[in-house]
Amino acid sequence: MGPFSIDMYLPGFPDIARSLHTSPENVALSLSSFFIGISAGQLLYGPLLDKYGRKPPLYAGLALYIVASVGCYLSTSIEMLIAMRFIQAVGSCAAGVASIAMVRDIFPVKDNAKVFALLILVLGASPMIAPTVGGYVTTAFGWQLIFLILAVIAVLITLAVFFFLPESYKADPSYSLKPKPIINGFLGVIKTPQFYTYALSGGIAFSGLFAYISSSPLVFMEVFKVTSKTYGWIFALLSVGFIGASQVNSLLIKKYKSQQIVNVALIAMVVISAAFVVGSMQNVLGLVGTIVMIFLVLCCVGIISPNTSALALAPFEKNAGTASSLLGAFQMCIGSVVSVGVSLFKSQSSVPMSVIMLAASSIALLVLIAGRKNIKGSVAAKDSAFAAH
Repeated sequence: MGPFSIDMYLPGFPDIARSLHTSPENVALSLSSFFIGISAGQLLYGPLLDKYGRKPPLYAGLALYIVASVGCYLSTSIEMLIAMRFIQAVGSCAAGVASIAMVRDIFPVKDNAKVFALLILVLGASPMIAPTVGGYVTTAFGWQLIFLILAVIAVLITLAVFFFLPESYKADPSYSLKPKPIINGFLGVIKTPQFYTYALSGGIAFSGLFAYISSSPLVFMEVFKVTSKTYGWIFALLSVGFIGASQVNSLLIKKYKSQQIVNVALIAMVVISAAFVVGSMQNVLGLVGTIVMIFLVLCCVGIISPNTSALALAPFEKNAGTASSLLGAFQMCIGSVVSVGVSLFKSQSSVPMSVIMLAASSIALLVLIAGRKNIKGSVAAKDSAFAAH
């Protein structure tokens, strides 16, 4: 739901701008509002998932998503679209938080990195399909139909959840939804060194993906003048890097620890992003060169993400819902800030995208180096070597 909601309408940015009498930069704010909605919603669903089990909150989120998708379809102004996208995001993130919590419910810690890599394979298929389909739908029927299709997809997912998805966590009546216990639960997770180190470093590195998503319609369709259909195919091609790298990671963790893999991948991301910045500023990359640089950066993100996610959640079992919601909130909050930042740049080039990717990878590496000093000696540290098995 998340990737389709983000990616499917990207080829329609120019058409949305013309239809709602605004600029593509303002349309990009509807993407930013979606990221902000996911950030807020992540924190909402974590406690609900731990108290009521995984499925009831999931039904509530799906229902909200369907209503908001219809609202997007009916939008007659950019302000209405931005507001509906926020509500749509709050509904959609129920699925993201629930799926991450279920991984921790069902699988042993030593298998989490492998399972997250498989999740990325499923999630990564969406960006390969969604923009391409969105490009054709926009061209043939207009951008509004995209949101009607998203509503239908959510209805089908709801039916699949009802008939085929088993409950992985029993409701816990003792779990309090009063503000103080919820806040204490979040603080307990945040204060765990292994969690905040890998959640922050992984989330910051992951924001490189958000920089790409937010900038790509402008860079490819406005700067390089490709059609919406061509943009969809480029987006699909670049998704192969993200997906392929996550599957290569499944092979790497058989020989190396997740910590080692994250180190190398982050350093590689810094170097590649720096080369991207230089090439963009010198205006020597062109369309093909830009695609290659983005492809390599996304490969790094695809390797970093499953490892940092698994390492961040390793210390938690009973409150996995709360931990997974915080993990997602970190990623989406950082991503929303990045997407808003991208929309503020008026540069008609790939420079803003490349600069944000370099900043994200550099800061993530610094956070990792600083945070690891506090992990040593913690109870969670003994579990963090699971990826070697």
